[in-house]
Amino acid sequence: MVSRQGAGQAAPGDAGAARRRFWALTLGSVGVVFGDIGTSPLYAMKEALAHASGATETAVFGVVSLIFWALLLIVTVKYTGLVMRADNKGEGGTLALMALAQNALGRRSRLVLILGVCGAALFYGDALITPAISVLSATEGLALAPGVGPLFAPYALPAAGVILTGLFLVQSRGTAAMGRFFGPITLVWFLVLAVLGLIYIVQAPQILLALSPLYAVRLLAENGLLGLVILGSVFLVVTGAEALYADMGHFGKGPIRAGWLLVAFPCLMLNYLGQGALVLTDPSAAESPFFRMIPQAVYWPVMILVTAATVIASQAVITGAFSMTQQATQLGLLPRINIRRTSETIAGQIYVPAINGFLMVGVLWLLVMFRSSSNLASAYGIAVTATMVVTVLLLFVIARWRWNWSLAASLALVLPFLCIDLVFLGSNVLRIVQGGWFPLVVGGAIVLLIWTWLKGVRILADKTKSDSIPLADLLETLHARPPFRIPGTAIFLTSQADLAPVALMHNLKHNKVLHERNIILTVETADRPRVPEDERVQVDPLGPDFSRVTVRCGFMEQPNLPKALGAARRQGLRFDIMATSFFLGRRSVLPGRGPGMPLWQDKLFIYLMRNAANPTDFYQIPPGRVVEMGAQVTV
Repeated sequence: MVSRQGAGQAAPGDAGAARRRFWALTLGSVGVVFGDIGTSPLYAMKEALAHASGATETAVFGVVSLIFWALLLIVTVKYTGLVMRADNKGEGGTLALMALAQNALGRRSRLVLILGVCGAALFYGDALITPAISVLSATEGLALAPGVGPLFAPYALPAAGVILTGLFLVQSRGTAAMGRFFGPITLVWFLVLAVLGLIYIVQAPQILLALSPLYAVRLLAENGLLGLVILGSVFLVVTGAEALYADMGHFGKGPIRAGWLLVAFPCLMLNYLGQGALVLTDPSAAESPFFRMIPQAVYWPVMILVTAATVIASQAVITGAFSMTQQATQLGLLPRINIRRTSETIAGQIYVPAINGFLMVGVLWLLVMFRSSSNLASAYGIAVTATMVVTVLLLFVIARWRWNWSLAASLALVLPFLCIDLVFLGSNVLRIVQGGWFPLVVGGAIVLLIWTWLKGVRILADKTKSDSIPLADLLETLHARPPFRIPGTAIFLTSQADLAPVALMHNLKHNKVLHERNIILTVETADRPRVPEDERVQVDPLGPDFSRVTVRCGFMEQPNLPKALGAARRQGLRFDIMATSFFLGRRSVLPGRGPGMPLWQDKLFIYLMRNAANPTDFYQIPPGRVVEMGAQVTV
């Protein structure tokens, strides 16, 4: 982490500041990135032992061995060692990887788009289950509280509902203040996990033998088809691994890798070994090994910490859903959605009311429907495993066409991890009837929405193109027969810069006037997360009174047209913002009977169009300077 200054070493102060920043980011990553995977000890071991037919020595050693090798191969080797290399200008996540793969191919691939859309859609199913299972697992620990457990047992479900409702209600206020405590609280949580595990490892040190893969192989071989069910439960320990890649842009590769290797991985493994040691000495603890390993003297302080850890894990998933929605909107996969910033200084602090409401209703419905963490565990995992398969397939595209690896090398890289992921996916498919159908239904509904939106937008674009005239032809006509001029500047927003904007044509047709200066403004989303300021705005003169302005935004950025126009002015574009009007074309879409989409899909697209965020708010345009001109069109 030491930078060079000419031929000499960096100043000691600079190196010290870099180290302090590195460790601060590492602490932050512990709080945000590992919140989900850090709460898996609450339920993963319990579920795996339940499916392994009891607390026999073979089952305990085999489950602990499977947990260790799952964490080592999937999280450590695959994600921290391999997947995190495929960053999109520092950003990660399914949609960032999809955009990177599209860029690597140099064209828009339908297969890559489908993979990215499926991965993003499945994430929402996971985002619903994670808060429900995490918080409910914590409140279920009330039933095991020394002395008063039976009194609290009936209130576990209502308590989880109250905690989660409160969490969703505070989202609109932002999480910056609360986020400062995420890292320290989660670090304490991991240290407590390690200490609890060490207490029982000392009592049964033979559990360390479970680190050998032989016990995992023996358990699977002896159980046949049941081994796949056990694998499905063991996979619960790696749910949340995608966060290492998805949150890479917030913290960087180095801090996340350090957080995993130095804190999360060793502390988690010590706790799982400790749970195994406890069950070896007391087989009855298999019913709830985590809560049974908490000493009675500190049970309530640990319970408070458990609740805080599950709230932090839920918050990380909710924030991830907000970020995913922003990316999908910018990439054109979803209609414009009202996105509010909750911090003036932190770009990632956003609040999406529609998604927050969707998650709150969905999570509370899950609590009522499944009623226990064991039932929720049956629904957990399939969305995550499917997303991991998508990640590996997209990684193949990156290795083959971006890193320019040979076909043999790309397959050698991908196939081992693809086989592991497919085995885990197969084990989770067996649980579809028990609850695994839920994230698939949610993911399928999201895919349907995205497919309908993309298809409807394409149909509208084709109709607009067939009904419009090229901008160059219009400029020639205006030059030959000039209309009446009025002072000021008109800015016409359009998605197709080579065609005459609908609002411009309506202004000429109905008002029969043209402003002194006219700007054709187009907003483009790049296939990278952020666009450098010097590449943000491009101004192309089209004549003495017309200019084309192209504003480029990354898929992690929110468009700000007034700020972009300020950059255009610095490039020589002349206009007075107080004498400028923004003309927006508002289309009233009607269902048609043409060859486009089925009638039900037409109506769904129209619903999405009508509920899209106002472009004035989305592009942060001063509302007092906007003129909307409507037109009817059928799909």
